[in-house]
Amino acid sequence: RAAVQFAISELRPTDRFNVIAFSDQPRSLFGQARPASDAALRQALRWVNALSADGGTNMQTALAAALIVCDSNDTDLRQVIFVTDGAGGEEAMLFEYIERSRGKSRLFTVGIGSAPNGWFMRKAAELGRGQAVTISALGEVEARMRELFGRLGAPTLTDLQAAWSDSGVQQLPETLPDLYAGEPIDLVARAQSMPQSLRL
Repeated sequence: RAAVQFAISELRPTDRFNVIAFSDQPRSLFGQARPASDAALRQALRWVNALSADGGTNMQTALAAALIVCDSNDTDLRQVIFVTDGAGGEEAMLFEYIERSRGKSRLFTVGIGSAPNGWFMRKAAELGRGQAVTISALGEVEARMRELFGRLGAPTLTDLQAAWSDSGVQQLPETLPDLYAGEPIDLVARAQSMPQSLRL
């Protein structure tokens, strides 16, 4: 709750947002994203404060609800923050779903405590063209979420692509994340011959 409440408090009047709780099934605060007005933010904080942990951890239905885009002409950068303190399963199916369904969205994963699968959270964020955040203790929530929102508020370049001089070059990650102010982009490449030139 603290992580989501902090995220809501960091929203700006020019932002649009929604909150989706999930256990066995997802539940959305709003039918679709709304402007971050004072009234909407107060409503969201009350709603989140009333949430309690129950049911299972059905990640796919939650991701499906979050990645659905109602307006195909929307040009805003959609940043989805997936927060969980639970462990899910069926990782391969979730990876395939994220890669197929992310569209223009960017998926940032936040794992709290020891239950979340760190490898899954990192790979999901990579496939979602976002970043993963691990919060080990409750006392770290505000500081780590502040770091995350510092990055989210400063996107510099989006939709980056790497063009190599040799078409046979293999690179990881295959799809590059966006570039945020003060953040490097790391990639690993394997080529049949050297030297190679890279253009972004």
